[in-house]
Amino acid sequence: MARSSAKVRGDNPDRRSSASRGLDRVGGGSSLVYLAADWVAALLEPDALLEALADAFRALSAGQADVPARIAARSSSGMLAAMPGFLPEAGLGVKLVSVFPGNHGGPVPSHQGLIALFDGASGIPLAVLDCRVITAQRTAAASALSVRECASPRVKVLAILGAGVQGHSHLEFVPRVRDFTEIRVASRNPSQAQRLADAVPHAHAAPSFAEAARGADVICCCTDSPEPVLRQEWVRPGAHITSVGFSATGSELEPELVRNARLIVETRAVFQPPPAGAAELAGLDPATAVELGEVLGGALGRRGQDEITLYKSAGHAVEDLAAARLVYQRALATGAGTRLPL
Repeated sequence: MARSSAKVRGDNPDRRSSASRGLDRVGGGSSLVYLAADWVAALLEPDALLEALADAFRALSAGQADVPARIAARSSSGMLAAMPGFLPEAGLGVKLVSVFPGNHGGPVPSHQGLIALFDGASGIPLAVLDCRVITAQRTAAASALSVRECASPRVKVLAILGAGVQGHSHLEFVPRVRDFTEIRVASRNPSQAQRLADAVPHAHAAPSFAEAARGADVICCCTDSPEPVLRQEWVRPGAHITSVGFSATGSELEPELVRNARLIVETRAVFQPPPAGAAELAGLDPATAVELGEVLGGALGRRGQDEITLYKSAGHAVEDLAAARLVYQRALATGAGTRLPL
């Protein structure tokens, strides 16, 4: 049975005090909370994350957040990206994330980094968090919100293309917002697909991306493939697609599919070239897309029963801020993490 997110909070009339609420809890800013990955995983509650992201996307589309374009420094084998931002409910923060695709399959993760939170009223540093769990879960949770808002109400079949970190996270979050009678998992590594499928009821490994996608109501693309893993001919009318893959040299989506679908994005800034935006959307008109925050605010995502809708994610700082603030607040309430003097 689908586990819907909690009722959305109303606007906070005292946004300044909300952004600085943690200040008094850490001795007037005299200490910093450090939260390693295991603490972050224990403190980040999935349904609360869905609720917080919905609020964050609405604030972003309403012009209440201040988020500069993402920047990155590149080495010969990867990049370090910086994602600063301000969100009224969360304060100020920045994520520093390294992306090294060559780490896939080895002992070192492809995505590593830190999120630093600062008080929105005084600028005092509040917390430093490992970003791996937050990046994985907020990405999948945002996809799940797009499914909740844009997929047909009669969905039954979910296809997950990719069985890595994002495949696992999407398998956790997307069934929270809709009921599925069948879940198909496909991967370039069949054994990984089988292991992921074995983790949940109603799931089975599909022998190919095509067989997983054909006839599916919701298709979640979760790869770093530079070549399409999803083609227009495999997608049935009325399907909803999510795509979170990133590749510097190509796309996990067939270009024809991107051009023909109804686009839902985190922000229209995603039409900028990488690292600020998504390579798949280069050259397309931003006016043809609708922001997820606008859909959450009442704008139409799906305009017709047979329309193919596509949520293309590039990742956004408000997602990291909202998730990190949740973790930080629970750390204050429970005493979790390590306190470091400033």
